[in-house]
Amino acid sequence: MKSKFRALILSAAISPLALAAQAEEVKIGVPSWTGAQAIAHVLGEVVTSRIGGTVEYVPGNNATIFQAMDQGKGDIDVHPDVWLPNQESFTKEYVDGKGTVTLSSNPYEGNQGFCVSQDFAAKMNITDIADLGRPDVAAAMDSDGNGKGEMWIGAPGWASANVNEVKVRDYGLLDFIEPIRAEEAVKTARIKDSIAKGEGYAFYCYEPHAVWFMFPVVMLSEPAYDPAKYVMVQPSDDADWYQKSMVASKDALKQVQIAWSNSLADRSPAIAEFFGKFQLSASDVSALAYEISAKDRDPAEVAKEWVAANSDRVDAMLGL
Repeated sequence: MKSKFRALILSAAISPLALAAQAEEVKIGVPSWTGAQAIAHVLGEVVTSRIGGTVEYVPGNNATIFQAMDQGKGDIDVHPDVWLPNQESFTKEYVDGKGTVTLSSNPYEGNQGFCVSQDFAAKMNITDIADLGRPDVAAAMDSDGNGKGEMWIGAPGWASANVNEVKVRDYGLLDFIEPIRAEEAVKTARIKDSIAKGEGYAFYCYEPHAVWFMFPVVMLSEPAYDPAKYVMVQPSDDADWYQKSMVASKDALKQVQIAWSNSLADRSPAIAEFFGKFQLSASDVSALAYEISAKDRDPAEVAKEWVAANSDRVDAMLGL
């Protein structure tokens, strides 16, 4: 009788959150950019260390992650870094249309454009995106001798890379600039190399990002955002997207948040509830990305330190 009473006392002492999470699990999509990797591991660290669930990280691009969330089978449950309106074709289909994905209501703000090093900007008097179309600037950025300067526009699978490809055309730069798609690590290595050698190099850049802590770079001005001059059709919407798009102004400031499969609420309710309250700032993401990119640290280790150092904020996200 005494042992049964003791068992009842112990079971009552276990929090409802812990009980709910004992069998909970989540598969977190991990896109290629550093900010997304940082957020993915912060989500995972909270799930494992504070909720008691299990986590699997699944690399994938935007299309793959959204399709898996739509299917709701648990192959991928969450996208950690949805940039809007860049990825609006996906949110319109799966959030607004099919209603199979939930989008967080706690975004941070993002800004994107094109950058060069501060030294290159000063040397060549570069301040605006149009300056990249000057023959002398393009020649200074031509590292392979094909007559055009190279500019990194994003990684394969990025919606923003599609936007930037259209921008290069509609800013009248195609005769001078070759848009390059490559993984972000290639871009980072090229920035470092170009600065060390005093060469010219332009690249797609955005805030938050570790690049602002890593290198002395400057964002170029562009024509102010004008919705009439910003008509972007993504490949997921139309195979003829490039011809049907027209982008000749700066992007509007972005709203960036997480998204997760609606099926997660049934399979892992405590994790889904946490996702609904999750929130980071742009400065949080920049600092996390800097630790990962500039210091070559393990994202899981960086996330673990951040969660430990921000226990009060994490408690609030968990409703404690």
